[in-house]
Amino acid sequence: MNWDDSLLLAVNGANNAFCDAFFWLVSTKWAWIPFYIALAYVLWRQMGWRRTLLALATIALLITFADQITSHVLRPIFERPRPTNPDNPISAGVHLVNGYRGGRFGFPSCHAANTFALASFCALLFRRRALSLLLLGWAALVCYSRMYLGVHYLGDLLAGTIVGMLSAFLFYFAFRALSKRLEKRGVFSDETANFDARKIVLIPAATLLATLLLIALVSAF
Repeated sequence: MNWDDSLLLAVNGANNAFCDAFFWLVSTKWAWIPFYIALAYVLWRQMGWRRTLLALATIALLITFADQITSHVLRPIFERPRPTNPDNPISAGVHLVNGYRGGRFGFPSCHAANTFALASFCALLFRRRALSLLLLGWAALVCYSRMYLGVHYLGDLLAGTIVGMLSAFLFYFAFRALSKRLEKRGVFSDETANFDARKIVLIPAATLLATLLLIALVSAF
């Protein structure tokens, strides 16, 4: 606990106006809509529209599962106060951004579970090392933003990451089993991959970079 407190206060304490705005936007879900669209696009080009619809449905169920496990199953068991919770002794030393405190409890982190669930599932789907590193780096950045905002300890984020990754593996194997069954029935028989493999990495990478640059510009002004 002492180590977690010290690390949280160090990350949160290294604040300035630009980083406040930047990590506030990084932490929001809406900022990443272009990135999600880019991932869906390369899924479609790589897998065809039927498999993509199945993958997107699986992702929706995966994120719902990871989110509910963290927020409605594990948090009520552990009841670990967020650093920003007024009942937490260190809350007085936490820098708040836009007055944001989050809920009462933060272990495990839903943001970590959701982002690492998506990143891990897509990494398993694409099997491209560069894209996997990009996805995991994006998830780690989102997690760092939660520490910067003072609403999660590193321990919260690591636990959420484990939940997200384990959930991703579970849903990926379910997706693969269902895909094989549908393939035997001829559902995917007319769909073949005809997409330049380099674009599978370049399109999400370019979209992610453009999003970060836009966030930085907005934060600067």
